[in-house]
Amino acid sequence: MKATGFLRVVRAGLLTTVQDLGRWSHQLEAVPVAGVMDVYSHRLANHLVGNAQEAATLEVTLIGPELEVEADTVMAVAGADFDLTCGNVAVASGTTFAARRGEVLRFGRRHLGARAYLAVAGGGILTPPVLGSRATHTVTHMGGLGGRALVAGDVVPVAPKATCAPNRARGLTLPTGGRARLRVMPGPQDDWFGPDAWHALTSVSFRISPRSNRMGYRLEGPPLAHARSGEPISEPVTMGALQVPAAGEPILLMADRQTAGGYPKMGHVITADLCLAAQLTPGEFIEFDRCTYREAVAALIARERELMAQMTHPREGRIVR
Repeated sequence: MKATGFLRVVRAGLLTTVQDLGRWSHQLEAVPVAGVMDVYSHRLANHLVGNAQEAATLEVTLIGPELEVEADTVMAVAGADFDLTCGNVAVASGTTFAARRGEVLRFGRRHLGARAYLAVAGGGILTPPVLGSRATHTVTHMGGLGGRALVAGDVVPVAPKATCAPNRARGLTLPTGGRARLRVMPGPQDDWFGPDAWHALTSVSFRISPRSNRMGYRLEGPPLAHARSGEPISEPVTMGALQVPAAGEPILLMADRQTAGGYPKMGHVITADLCLAAQLTPGEFIEFDRCTYREAVAALIARERELMAQMTHPREGRIVR
């Protein structure tokens, strides 16, 4: 698809990047997956404007940008709760809205959550794909716009002007209020940890360290002692893996994780709860509950049903503004 419109970056915000569902099938060649931190909110934003879930969005982190629209289009924002205006008119998160040429979309005060996703109707953000994905991985300077976060003056190519039915999400609930309870299954090196470590993991709150980023959250709390010495052979890692180095400080791996790691993995946060983790910021807290595989599958089914239930039928036959 050829881009026929652009978003001009007036102000970049803290960390705004082009993301999609990730660069899969290349970990064997040591290429990181990257992609969105909160798959749920990314998919919801795309669904609102009629895009496929694979379409690229802009991931906005903590402090949002100002974007000038250079062609009429339709947009939606989902995820973290920001004050939003387009052309000086307030627009609601979780609702499709028209953006006309020359208007500026502004992300104002953030109320809840860490990351929001901006979807553009017609096919999304159209930066050149790299190995089948537009996802930005800043460590390797791959994908997105030059493999980096957006800066003022950038011009972001977007899909051709498209029409879509007006839509709004019902009862957005994901952005957390500074704390999330995440369910975790035993990991492949569960036998490296005794009952005391599991008791510590599931009985206290862990604070997300300021040293955290899109690669992983370093968690401050009681050390999780190894029950045996040494390190396992390095093996592929996935988002949600809970690695525990010898010092006992757990690391929750996130979207920009490395392709393989050698620290023992005590547990794995279930897929249904990774979107909650993605909406946390350094200084906020995580609590863990141990769960079974059956419970993890049931939770994922429930999350998918929740996503589908967010959608409502058009109310007035026009895009909300």
